[in-house]
Amino acid sequence: MSKGSNVPVPATALTVELGWHSAPGTPDVDASALLLVGGKVRSDADFVFYNQPAHASGAVRHEGRTNAGGQVTDRLVVDLPRVEPAIETVILAASADGGSFGQVRDLYIEVRDAAQGTVAARFDSTGATVETAFVLGEFYRRQGAWKFRAVGQGYDTGLAGLATDYGITVDEPQQAAPPAAAPMTPPPPASPVTMPPPPVTATPPAMPTVPPPVPQAPPVSLSKVTLTKASPSVSLTKQGGTSGAMRVNLNWQVRKQFSGWASKLGRPVAMHDDLDLDLCALYELSDGRKGVIQALGNAYGALHQPPYIHLDGDDRTGAMASGENLTINLDHKQAFSRILVFVTIYQGARSFADLNATVTLTPQHGAPVDFSLDECTVPSTVCALALITRNGDDLVVQREARYLVPERGVSPQRTVDHAYGWGMNWTPGRK
Repeated sequence: MSKGSNVPVPATALTVELGWHSAPGTPDVDASALLLVGGKVRSDADFVFYNQPAHASGAVRHEGRTNAGGQVTDRLVVDLPRVEPAIETVILAASADGGSFGQVRDLYIEVRDAAQGTVAARFDSTGATVETAFVLGEFYRRQGAWKFRAVGQGYDTGLAGLATDYGITVDEPQQAAPPAAAPMTPPPPASPVTMPPPPVTATPPAMPTVPPPVPQAPPVSLSKVTLTKASPSVSLTKQGGTSGAMRVNLNWQVRKQFSGWASKLGRPVAMHDDLDLDLCALYELSDGRKGVIQALGNAYGALHQPPYIHLDGDDRTGAMASGENLTINLDHKQAFSRILVFVTIYQGARSFADLNATVTLTPQHGAPVDFSLDECTVPSTVCALALITRNGDDLVVQREARYLVPERGVSPQRTVDHAYGWGMNWTPGRK
């Protein structure tokens, strides 16, 4: 599509993919959406992005990012039948963090039918220079049907400027108050003057009670932390994220028809439809107790009693927005010594090759922390994702993204145990 052109799109669930080629020096790029009435959002809740990944109506979801050897995609799902009748337009935007779009190669937006996978529209954005945010496209209603328009409007004020233009209240850093002026020497008192007594007046009637103002919703925070090889750790304490529930999400996408370590050797191994990844966690509590959280053996844990970690189920597809999730109760952070979050392949593949995954840790308070897994080039069936350690009141998240290769006859769980010195005894288990 060319800039400004439009095409009809089916009134169904659509996958919106923002893609670009990443290379050294490329800024971080994120997808977002705004649901508009009369050109503005109704409230901050009509803004869907990495810190607010789902609209209350369920019509728009931010599904997250994958990285396939430098080809990066960030996805939204827009379920057009669920868009509220009052909503006239759904804006589809991209923002760059740590640079401008002049440094981003091959930026595009593609709209697909989520069920069929067929491409309904694609717009390749070119000619960017200093822009730090773009409206790449929009869905809009026309005579009872939906259309997609290629927009390509750039901003040099980033995601905050773009959001503000559409009516979002953005949380800005507090400015330091100016220094107080030095006190002035008071003038000498004037000579006393005898004044007549004030006149007697009637007491005014009582003023009607004014109801207290309705508290305003807190402004939207755009802060987030992306861990990389160069900057692999972050303090949750410094981010204000040491209380409430922290959700740990693993989401993945299979890119190729054939996968597995054997395919690297010229013997293709099919990535089966029954691919099953398991998000797990080894924990060590401050009182010395150790254990594992995993679907295998139904060891789902507990959120409000030790170990204060709970696995939310078992996603066997990775195609859902939810992916695999576990929750950590940070209200009991003093109970933790260390937590190692890892993932195993239960069935459907011989390695993580061609499986592009993103890990996101979202504290109830504070900025979310995310990172992508590197390409797997070894016959690995277990990957250590993140190590969370407590030092006093400080919780630190360390990006591991470490693929491990089990020895013959050794389980993935025992392999990751040995690599990180947990020292547990293991027995065979089944789901």
